[in-house]
Amino acid sequence: MKAMILAAGRGERLRPLTDHTPKPLLQVGGKALIVWHLERLAAAGWREVVINHAHLGRQIETSLGNGSAFGLRIAYSREPAGALETAGGIATALPLLADQPFLVVNGDVWCDWDVAQAAPRAAALGERLAHLVLVDNPGHHAGGDFTLRGDRVYAADDHHPATLTYAGIAVFRPEFFAALSRGTYMKLRPLLDDGIRRGLIAGERYGGRWVDVGTIERLQQLDHDLTLPV
Repeated sequence: MKAMILAAGRGERLRPLTDHTPKPLLQVGGKALIVWHLERLAAAGWREVVINHAHLGRQIETSLGNGSAFGLRIAYSREPAGALETAGGIATALPLLADQPFLVVNGDVWCDWDVAQAAPRAAALGERLAHLVLVDNPGHHAGGDFTLRGDRVYAADDHHPATLTYAGIAVFRPEFFAALSRGTYMKLRPLLDDGIRRGLIAGERYGGRWVDVGTIERLQQLDHDLTLPV
């Protein structure tokens, strides 16, 4: 099973930091955001990782190399300036991800969800095409994204408000992106909404630590929390 780390975003809300440093290389707790992901993956037994990039992407390749420093093999999916958004980026990277379910992690989140759980989640997909990790709505996204009944993800309605937010962590079957051509620009949400309508999206609520590092304030708070003495 392979993993993909999404690292192509511009990080507009983190400017001016991201004017010269790609968001995944910003430091928290003494290491780059993306390094936290790589170390967790390696510790859980992963060996092959795909990373997409666009803005200042060469810095990411120079910093991480071929992954051997982490006990991994890293392949890069290079996108044009402006990037392809989440669904487009994943679809473009499919040739590097083979034909089995794979894990996707947003490069700009920090989360202690156990990535070793990706394999059993993939095995349990059955006819479904994706398994999403969801968290309680944070203050900066109080409206949420979805609701969960059992292990099935639903859109919100009058009786079931969107109490959960997509954590940016998921297991996907390649078929989920089969309709997209390489190089297509497309967000992930329309595909998720279509899959939910068709009953093809599973999910789980995760109650551990999760941070969407989308602003300088959240970056600084996470850095502070991770550098506190144990």
